[in-house]
Amino acid sequence: MSDFKRTILITGGAGFIGSHVVRLFVDKYPDYHIINIDKLTYAGNLENLKDIEGRPNYSFEKLDVCDFDSIHALMLREHADGVIHLAAESHVDRSIKDPFTFARTNVMGTLSMLQAAKLYWESLPEKWAGKRFYHISTDEVYGALEITRPEGTKGNEEAGGGPFGDDFFTETRKYQPHSPYSASKASSDHFVRAFHDTYGMPTIVTNCSNNYGPYQFPEKLIPLFINNIRHRKPLPVYGRGENVRDWLYVEDHARAIDLIFHKGTTGDTYNIGGFNEWKNIDLIKVLIRVTDRILGRAEGSDEDLITYVTDRPGHDMRYAIDSGKLSRELGWKPSLQFEEGIEKTVRWYLDNQEWMDRVTSGDYQKYYDSMYKNR
Repeated sequence: MSDFKRTILITGGAGFIGSHVVRLFVDKYPDYHIINIDKLTYAGNLENLKDIEGRPNYSFEKLDVCDFDSIHALMLREHADGVIHLAAESHVDRSIKDPFTFARTNVMGTLSMLQAAKLYWESLPEKWAGKRFYHISTDEVYGALEITRPEGTKGNEEAGGGPFGDDFFTETRKYQPHSPYSASKASSDHFVRAFHDTYGMPTIVTNCSNNYGPYQFPEKLIPLFINNIRHRKPLPVYGRGENVRDWLYVEDHARAIDLIFHKGTTGDTYNIGGFNEWKNIDLIKVLIRVTDRILGRAEGSDEDLITYVTDRPGHDMRYAIDSGKLSRELGWKPSLQFEEGIEKTVRWYLDNQEWMDRVTSGDYQKYYDSMYKNR
């Protein structure tokens, strides 16, 4: 038997959010065995976790979450008592072009993880005792909100309203997904809740707003635009840039996942948001000013890189998360104001240009072969 107090499988642990969660758990819980499961698709990068390689409580398994037999065998072999399920295809534009891949990974992959955990845990004398299946989802499953305060100020107001309206996504809001990506995540959420309701499986679901911070794959807006500003390449903006998103610093999200995994109510749902609503165009102008300043350019001088392009199909106008339940019940709040988080994020990408260059060139994909394949 293992000397570790717990064994937790974290799927998608080589990805953006997953790598932050893996690092946090490995650092904070030396008596836990943290097993990072990742297929290493284009968005999986083991270089994100170079600093914890060799830790006695960390191991990596190159597996596809859809490979039920291998996942089930791993659970039995390692006596896993917890799952934090982050593995997912997450880029909306890619889902519009290839919905099958999103259905396979996000729906069938989640079902595979659920069934593997269910069969193993049901076979134990204590069954569900001390077990937890935690599924991370997105605010996009809720659909879209209207902008009812177009000239609002940035940041939530003292009265509790938002800068662009008083309506927010709460945990009881009806699902109305509008893209293949959000539809696949909505379906996976329903499967998780169904396993709780049908079998009594100890599950939790969280829905989060847009994450930003270090190690994000540069197909996403913030790292893409920082890199494009650095190289003075065009900054493609959908429509007129009027769409509004709520932004959450990734390390704050990882802290919330840790808290909910250990103290959240079984069978419940929690929303995790940053209380930072920004129009895309305003966010982009902030990125330009901060990046220009750090690069020693005149602030705002690269605004001429902004290029408006045809809006994507089904582009939701506004997302805004109400994290009040998480704050009231578990005491979580975001630690960073958006301007502070953006400053840290821009500096990280500019200070880690080698990481960015290896990702954009594809060289990062050779890392697994050099470090793991022949072990």
